[in-house]
Amino acid sequence: MGAFVRNPVLARQAIALLCAHLAVCAGAYALAGWQAAASAAVAGLLSVGLFALFSIVRHREIARLSAEVDEVLHAGRRIDLSDCREGDVAILRNEVSKMTARLARTADQLERKKSALADALADISHQIRTPLTAVELMIPVIERSQSEEERSRWLHELDRMVDRVSWLVTALLKMAKLDAGAVRLQRRPVDAPKAVEAAVDPLAIALDMRGVDCVIEADGVETFDGDAAWTTEAVGNIVKNCMEHTPEGGRITVNLSMDAVACRIRIADTGPGIAEEDLPHVFERFYRGGVRSAGAVSEKDGVDAFRAQGFGIGLSLAQSLVSAQGGSLRASNLEAGGACFEITFPKLTV
Repeated sequence: MGAFVRNPVLARQAIALLCAHLAVCAGAYALAGWQAAASAAVAGLLSVGLFALFSIVRHREIARLSAEVDEVLHAGRRIDLSDCREGDVAILRNEVSKMTARLARTADQLERKKSALADALADISHQIRTPLTAVELMIPVIERSQSEEERSRWLHELDRMVDRVSWLVTALLKMAKLDAGAVRLQRRPVDAPKAVEAAVDPLAIALDMRGVDCVIEADGVETFDGDAAWTTEAVGNIVKNCMEHTPEGGRITVNLSMDAVACRIRIADTGPGIAEEDLPHVFERFYRGGVRSAGAVSEKDGVDAFRAQGFGIGLSLAQSLVSAQGGSLRASNLEAGGACFEITFPKLTV
């Protein structure tokens, strides 16, 4: 009877059922006498007893389920489905189990994202600290400069470093937007040659200063479905990477081709190529030719280290931008020497 005392709803239902049977007994007595009233009373008592038994069992099942849900919320325990039986309580138990399993997966995903965010913040702090340290070291050098020519040369170098820091911050913001899913990519016809030319044009002065030629081959290539702005960004990052690894007098070739399957943009240089041990990692964030740690360029290395090392995010950003459009980007070495990057935008998505 404790279940009826603790649950007013069950008590009211039992009282209502008992009153209904008393009314039936009274009616049976008025119509057929004592025998009919006694039969109705016995049937009523049996039905009330069965109702009470069913209600008590049901109440215990719900109380046990409630206790297990409480353990899930406070102790991280999972609900055991090994003793599930048929019935509406079992259906409720199954639905609660699916809900808790989904919550557990969500919690695991959030924990992994939290760990990844902490690692990314640590890497970003190292990446930004390195150029800022180089700039800090340059300031006293400029102050101690004896001649106007030397001071001008160091100021030009400082200006170049500030531009690189600006590019780094911009690239990190773009990667953060991509990671957060905040970048809205368009899906419309892209003029491939025009997108490639827009990517190479901003690098024309830098290419000329380094003595590196850049040739675009785009015979017969028209359009593909994608985002023109982000395609230009991806191609520009790859061409910039090739430029930084191509010696004076070298060449970068951007070849566009299209077949029945896909549009392909192949970017190759005449530099030393990519070391075999680096090939599997070239698109990893903050990876820089055999050095994965963002802190590999120590502060004591100063200006020379900053000049010699890149940031290790240009190729990673390019891959993210291409992948977000449904394309693929892979790296390889040419047999004649030099690195080769191939972007593929499939015409059909299966």
